[in-house]
Formats: sequence, structure tokens, C-alpha cells
Amino acid sequence: MHIAAEIVALVVAVLAVTAVARRLNWSAPLCLIGVGVAASYLPGIPEYELSPELVLVGLLPPLLYSAAIQTSLLDYRKLRGPIALLSVGLVVFTAFGVGLVAWAVVPGLPLAAGIALGAVVAPPDAVAASAVARRVGMPRKLVRLLEGESLFNDAAALVALRTAIAAIAGSVSLWQVSLDFVLAAVGGGVAGLLVGIAAAYVRNRLEDLTTDTALSFAVPFVAYLLAEVVHGSGVLAVVVAGIIMGHKSPTVLSGQARLASRHNWQTIQFLLENAVFLLIGLQLRQIAEEVADSSLSGTAIAGICAAVLGATVLTRMLWLLGIGTAKRVVRRFTGKKRGHVWPWGYSAVIAWAGMRGVVTLAAAFILPADTPERAVLVLAAFVVVAGTLIVQGMTLPLLVRKLRLPPPDPAEDALQEAAVVNDMGKLALERLEELQRPEDPPEVIDRLRARLRDRTDSAWEQLGRQSTLAETPSDAYRRLRTELLKTEREQALKARDSGQADDVVLRRILERLDIEESMLDRDDDQPVDTDRELSTPASTAQSCKHLDHPWQEVSPSATDACTACVEEGTTWVHLRMCVKCGNVACCDSSPRRHAARHFHDTRHPVMRSFEPGENWRWCYVDSQLG
Repeated sequence: MHIAAEIVALVVAVLAVTAVARRLNWSAPLCLIGVGVAASYLPGIPEYELSPELVLVGLLPPLLYSAAIQTSLLDYRKLRGPIALLSVGLVVFTAFGVGLVAWAVVPGLPLAAGIALGAVVAPPDAVAASAVARRVGMPRKLVRLLEGESLFNDAAALVALRTAIAAIAGSVSLWQVSLDFVLAAVGGGVAGLLVGIAAAYVRNRLEDLTTDTALSFAVPFVAYLLAEVVHGSGVLAVVVAGIIMGHKSPTVLSGQARLASRHNWQTIQFLLENAVFLLIGLQLRQIAEEVADSSLSGTAIAGICAAVLGATVLTRMLWLLGIGTAKRVVRRFTGKKRGHVWPWGYSAVIAWAGMRGVVTLAAAFILPADTPERAVLVLAAFVVVAGTLIVQGMTLPLLVRKLRLPPPDPAEDALQEAAVVNDMGKLALERLEELQRPEDPPEVIDRLRARLRDRTDSAWEQLGRQSTLAETPSDAYRRLRTELLKTEREQALKARDSGQADDVVLRRILERLDIEESMLDRDDDQPVDTDRELSTPASTAQSCKHLDHPWQEVSPSATDACTACVEEGTTWVHLRMCVKCGNVACCDSSPRRHAARHFHDTRHPVMRSFEPGENWRWCYVDSQLG
């Protein structure tokens, strides 16, 4: 009963603190650590011990796996160079840099033990970094880099820690250290690859959703344990298996299985990551009691903790500064323009986004019991976790704003989405023409065509950022259909409560209503930067002879209205302008579709958006966005 009560109390505390943090727009990890520290000194609060085995085997695999399955394999390939420099190079640099500082400030501490502490504090936390990065609106490329670094640096740090601990007991050569890294990387990578491919193969053949969900829960632990058996990196195996499974899931899992997997892992990630931060705070009392037995004075302990924290932050800044400088020097003296050098502002943000978390505190408890001043080293690791979350976590939003880094533009995302959805609908309509048979009911074919057209229109309606239109047709449909579904659900519940139909039948009916509600096209309603002009992203822009034609600037036929709609007494959603004659007409989401009618009447191939702040074009002939 006591264990069950403690688990329930932990979950309730996590839910309450995160809810308050979101409402006040505060950092949830910081709030959870603060509440944990305060609660650790309250009478009656039990001692929660984050043992290394619990964290490394019980908590870390599912946390890393839930993040890895959402990581793009293609993005990782593009950023593999910077990720390797941060997740391996920076970890080694931090381990030695912090190790030298610890060796200098802690009396009687062997250099190997100092390097072990450096390995402990080296890996930034994936959860803390991505949470802060997304909250402050960082450029998406930086968020992907931080997430990629945080996924892979734990493996390098734990291997470095294991090697340093071996050096404490005896001597190890550079050859042995290098061999350990290679074996850990190869063993973990191969184990993760095998488990990921095997999981995708098996889950592709499972039809029962419950069995598929249960198997997905086992994947990270199987990958971790298999890698450890062959003396590889279990952490790396989990990450590799997760990335493979995330990449293959659209082709090997059903839509229902993907929805269930996504919701399940999001729930697990939310509970585990937030519970871990709360547990980190609850460790303080136990750590403080152990430090009280140290022979060092309070001033000396405070100085040691400050020195380790400062070295941890400084080594990351020096590494990023050195890498950026080296790249610029090489480009300048060699004249080679290959390779992309990020602006100094990007490097500054990456350098400052080094918040530590659960791996650091858990790894600190792995230090051998006979390590000199072990309790002080554990306290220093706690100070690094709390200090980086408080100092860097709270000031990172200010730094991003001061540097004026461009946040992700929802309007640009909407344009990319519209282009992809349009191509999907076009190919689906072509496939429908191939599939339909003479005996297929015409009304069914018409319904399928209408659904494809409506989904495409809904994607295009997310554009028009400055439009004065209060509600697009898709918005109106979503609002009305949601109310109708609510009414239908209420009637089904009345039938259930009155015993009018069997419970199995009613559950089936309610499930269909839930599925239809989840299928409603939704607008994220994110704020946009109205000062930035919306152009087609290079990755989305297409080309054809009509888009490449040097069209001359023409005067629009109207300034803010579709003249044809005004004459007919109808309304429009968004406006488009023919680049050849300047005719302003309404878009395909509008009831009368005058822009498309203008093309069919005149065969003028290209139009552009006539919405304020938008500068993208569309070719009617080739159905391409430019």
C-alpha cells in the first residue's frame, strides 16, 4: 500500500506542478526540481533513491526511445557532422576539461576520478534542451541539432565514465580507451539495427492492436539488454532502434497502430521525464546529509561546486567557439566554399543550451564508493544539473530574443503542407480513375473526389495570414461537424443509459464517432510573423517553363476584392492574381473558384498569391508550386 500511495502521490504532484507551470508559462523542469527540493525537507516525505540501475535500465531506455521514434532519419543524415562533433567530440573535451579542474580544486582527487566526474556532467539532457528550445521558438535546425546531440551523447559519456572508473583502479592505455569506444559504438549500433529491423518485421505482421502496443513497449529494453550482452552501448542501441522504427512506421504499421503508439509513447514520455525532474529535486536532502560527513569546509565545498559548474559551461562555449573559428580559418586559407558555417548567433545559442538532467545525476552515483570526496562530487553533479537548468534554462529565451534568431514560420509550414497535400490529392485522383469499375456507384466516386478536394482546400486555407475573413469554409465545417458529433454522442449515451442497445454495439458506435472526430482537419492556430514575406521554401519550390518565364510586373485589376464575386454577390476565401494580365480572382477554396475559371478561359498559366505578405506562385498547367 505504501508503494502504491507513493507512486500515486508522485504522479499527482507531477500533473499539478506541470499544469501550474504551463499556466504561468514557467519552465516545468525547473518548477519540478524546485518543488522536489522543498519537499525533500518536509517531515513525512519518504526518501526516493534514484539508483543507477533504475535510471540506466528502467527509465533511460523508454525516455530515449520515445524521443528517437520522433527523430527524422533524413534530418540526422544532414546533421551527422555537427551531431558527431557535439555528441562525441564535445563529450570527450568536457570530460577532460572538467576533470582537470576537479583534479585541481578537490584535495587528494586522482586525475582519473576527475575525468570520471567530467564524463558524468558532459551530456546535456535531451528533455530539458528540446523543451526549452521549442518553448522559446528557436530555429528548427538548432532544435534538431540539440535533440540529435542529446540522443547520442549519453552513449559517449557513459563509455568515457566506464573507462575513467577502470583507470581509477588501475592503468589503461590510449589504445584501450579507443578500443572501448569502437566496441561500444559498433556493438550498440549493430544491436540497435537488428532490434529495429526485427521489430519492424514483426509489427508489420501483427493485426492485434494490443499485441502491437505491448511489443512496442518491449523494444527499447530488448535493444538495451542485447547491446549490454555483447558489451556494446545499450543507450546507442535504444536510439538506433528508435530511429529505425520511427522511419519505418509509416510503411509497416496501420494508421490505427501509429495513432495508438504515438499517444502511448507521448504519455510515457510525459510521465517519466517529469517524474525524473521531481525525483532529482527529492535527492537533495540525501546528498546534503552525505556531504555533511566530509572533512572539507562549507566554503571549500561551495567553491568546488562553483568551479565544476563553471568548467562545465565554459568547456561547451570554448568547443563551439573553437569549431566555428577553425571552420572559418580553413575556408579562408583554402578558399574552399564547401560545407556550411553557421552564424555566430547560432553557435552562441547552441553553446548556451547545455542544460543537464537525469543522466548526469544517475551517472554520479556510479562513481566507486572509495572515490575521494565522493559525496562532494555527487553534490557537484547536482549543482551542475540545477545550475544549468536555472541559469541557462531561464536566460536562453532572452538570448534567443536578443540575437533575433528567426523562429519557425507557421505560414511557411502551411505553404509546404498545402503543396504536399495538393500533390497527394492529385495522385490519389489519378489512382481513383484507375481503380473505379463500371459497377461502382457514381455517388461513391463523387464522395471520394469531394473528400480529396476538401482536404486539399483545407490545407490551402491555412494561408492568407492577413485575410479579414473571420472563418474559412473548412473552419465552418469543422465547427459545425464537431457540434453535430457532440449531439450524436449524447444520443448514443442516452441509448446506453436506458439500456436501448447492447453495450458492445454502443461502444462500436462511439468508437466510430471518435475516429471521425480525430479525422477532422485542424488548424494549429499558431501566431505568425506578419513582418516576414512568405515565399516558397527552396525544399518545396518546383520549376517548369511557365514558372521560370520572366513575367513582367503588371498592375492588379483590383486592390482587395474579387471583382467577379462582388458582381455575383458571392464571397471569397483568399485572393490570387494572374501574373500575365493582373486579374485578381478568388482561390479554389472559394465557392466560385474564379482564379481557376480565369485560367480555363484565358489559358494564362501562372498566378501568385495576392494576400498581404505572401509571395508564392502556382502553375495551373503543371500543377506546381514555385
